[in-house]
Amino acid sequence: MPAAQGYIFLIAGLSSGMTGGGSLWDSARQTLWASLNTAPPPSVAYPTCGPSKLGWNINPCCSSSQVPVAQLSPGFSRLPWTRGLLIMKLLAHILCLCLALALAYSHHDHGSAVIDRCEGLEMDAVAVNEEGKPYFFHGDHLFKGFHGLVELSNESFSELDDHHHLGHVDAAFRMHYEDSQADHDHMFFFLDTKVFSYYKHKLEDGFPKDISEVFPGIPDHLDAAVECPKPECDEDSVIFFKGDDIYHYNVRTKAVDEKEFQSMPNCTSAFRFMEHYYCFHGHKFSKFDPKTGEVHGRYPKEARDYFMRCSKFGEDADHGERERCSRVHLDAVTSDGAGNIYAFRGHHFIRKDGASDVLKGDTIESAFKELHSEVDAVFSYQDHLYMIKDDEVFVYKVGEPHTHLEGYPKPVKEELGIEGPIDAAFVCEDHHIAHIIKGNHIFDVDMSATPHTASNEREIAVLHKIDAAMCGPGGVKAIVGNHYYHFESPLLMIASKALPDQHKVSLELFGCDH
Repeated sequence: MPAAQGYIFLIAGLSSGMTGGGSLWDSARQTLWASLNTAPPPSVAYPTCGPSKLGWNINPCCSSSQVPVAQLSPGFSRLPWTRGLLIMKLLAHILCLCLALALAYSHHDHGSAVIDRCEGLEMDAVAVNEEGKPYFFHGDHLFKGFHGLVELSNESFSELDDHHHLGHVDAAFRMHYEDSQADHDHMFFFLDTKVFSYYKHKLEDGFPKDISEVFPGIPDHLDAAVECPKPECDEDSVIFFKGDDIYHYNVRTKAVDEKEFQSMPNCTSAFRFMEHYYCFHGHKFSKFDPKTGEVHGRYPKEARDYFMRCSKFGEDADHGERERCSRVHLDAVTSDGAGNIYAFRGHHFIRKDGASDVLKGDTIESAFKELHSEVDAVFSYQDHLYMIKDDEVFVYKVGEPHTHLEGYPKPVKEELGIEGPIDAAFVCEDHHIAHIIKGNHIFDVDMSATPHTASNEREIAVLHKIDAAMCGPGGVKAIVGNHYYHFESPLLMIASKALPDQHKVSLELFGCDH
């Protein structure tokens, strides 16, 4: 197939970075004429345009009434030359199409690299996955969790593009309906008139379907949706939002109850998290009652203060209020001998006074300037804070201000006898053992011995990963996400076969009621 050879050459040239210059044209022309067993007219000039003599446009950059000016050879009228012009004209258009597609993909990839949730983006939809991790959708992009890089939504939910051009997700929620395992814990996505049902990132058979088929009485082109299990709602329900209209959908009976939430703004997305309900509007949010729509307290609030880790945002904000109520998990926490609690998250920390319960927040750099930010683990030992970041240990003498000890930072291996990184660490009151946690394994380091060595490795069976931990007179608090688990001792934490009750970090550690 002679024409195919020229086509393949053009595509290969494009992928090699030759985007349509004369050299690419000439090379393709030579290959084409060779395939036709005909010598090409040597005098055809590619770059310039002139009046058409045949009505053919060889150069795609010329108008349809022009062709490149050429001093044509005497053999111009031979059939192979005529056929060559036709084929070359077709290939030129293919080349332009390929170039346009390449530029489009280049622009698309570039766009995904610059999207930053801390710029005040409006989220189209928010939902929690089966493991409790929130997914924030913006256009055709997805943010997983409260911090981290953006990715394309179709990398996790490829069928969204297969069945529907994914420019956005209108609404999303995770179903809570324990009476029907066919729907419970499934994630539902709404795009224009269609609904997709996913379970563990796999599209369910038969989907996508019309919204009216799966949720009769619910309109198309939704703004937001959020699950509302009983007793938070009277029945297991889903709340749908479209403009000023609110629809309570009963999952069991499929009945729809239209309501008015007069005190709420129009939601661009909605979110249930830690048994609270949030309506996002732009980059602001309001906490609302799912039954009445009432908004209590000082709202709206800035989403970047509470649902995102943004190091350069809100430097003039009330750090104590933001950090005690933030839904972003803690990086590290510890309590000193006086009962004061230090909790670290991103670039900020809060200190809770052990005597008065007064909370103060600030940037890590303001109090621990050598450390700057992003702590992995912290423990307190003999009026010193041992602060672990990556593969280094920083040590500060507790006081006002905290004093950085000379000779630090030191490598984690040198100071604690164990390789980093470390997930969490704690020392219990009046003890010399630093308990070091990596994944779901715990090690003991005797701080009274020299040199420090890690020993007595054991598995924590009930917790696969711990974000932060501290030990006080009441025992150990192991923090996972936005909750903590209380154990009376390190030994009981290791030996437990079942998890104790969950406690809310923001409410029960820091007194945040919203």
